[in-house]
Amino acid sequence: MAKLVLRFVFVLSLLAFAPLCFCSRINGGFGSLYPQYYDHSCPKAKEIVKSIMAKAFAREPRIAASILRLHFHDCFVQGCDASLLLDSSGSIRSEKNSNPNKNSARGFEVIDEIKSALEKECPQTVSCADILALAARDSTVITGGPSWEVPLGRKDSRTASLSGSNNNIPAPNNTFQTILNRFQNQGLDIVDLVALSGGHTIGNSRCTSFRQRLYNQNGNGKPDKTLPQSYAAELRSRCPRSGGDNNLFFLDYVSPTKFDNSYFKNLVGFKGLLNSDQVLLTGNDASAALVKKYADNSELFFEQFAKSMIKMGNISPLTGSSGEIRKTCRKINN
Repeated sequence: MAKLVLRFVFVLSLLAFAPLCFCSRINGGFGSLYPQYYDHSCPKAKEIVKSIMAKAFAREPRIAASILRLHFHDCFVQGCDASLLLDSSGSIRSEKNSNPNKNSARGFEVIDEIKSALEKECPQTVSCADILALAARDSTVITGGPSWEVPLGRKDSRTASLSGSNNNIPAPNNTFQTILNRFQNQGLDIVDLVALSGGHTIGNSRCTSFRQRLYNQNGNGKPDKTLPQSYAAELRSRCPRSGGDNNLFFLDYVSPTKFDNSYFKNLVGFKGLLNSDQVLLTGNDASAALVKKYADNSELFFEQFAKSMIKMGNISPLTGSSGEIRKTCRKINN
């Protein structure tokens, strides 16, 4: 009996220290993604991605948020297939020209740099879609956020969807229900919505993305009544009624380059920058409760963010004989 108890305790201890990973081989729902996918075919892949991301971050800390955003905007259109990385050519109309991405999606050169290094190390082995997933994780870690094992084995698409990019990605001025619907269309729930929105703890937004809140929130020529007057005045000083569209503002004004739970604390104080941020507190009781939980407990936020990133990274991946491994991320293979 004593041996049986010891064996049970040993198994429990193994489970307790197992790395966080909802791998597709286990749940069977998303093909055959798993973290060890390149262990034999390109064992230095993760190391190369991490190294180049670290150098890019040293050059420009803003790049971490930009890469995280690229992964999000890619996965919400056709799944996590690197369709966002394709330039326009032939029949392909690039998603880079959609409303959510035009003049704001950035970081493509860093992905190019990673791809070039991986092609030298192990030609046509590591997909651009997997590069995005790994780089997004490394961007989170490098700014002080949680880590997780990234399930790998995605292939790259041979198509893009400009209309999908325009219609699927939540917009800064969407209502809470519209945002939730767009997440649910991707198989994500309200917990994923709130946790993944916490990615706004790093990065910037342009004046044009929140100007409506400052001057004409409901089409009546008045500002968003949930905005504190002092905060609104500060924003208006650099975001006028017209002009200054590309002036940048921190999404988290407290700790804009550190991945932490200040974003949620800001929401509780009604100082979310985008309407799509603040409605997490004001638009739904369940999401408001989650906002307050994450504001009070950064560990809880980190844990859920990692889980939700794995879940998002598993949206409709191309695996097996579907798709291809692009030689360059900007165009399909000949």
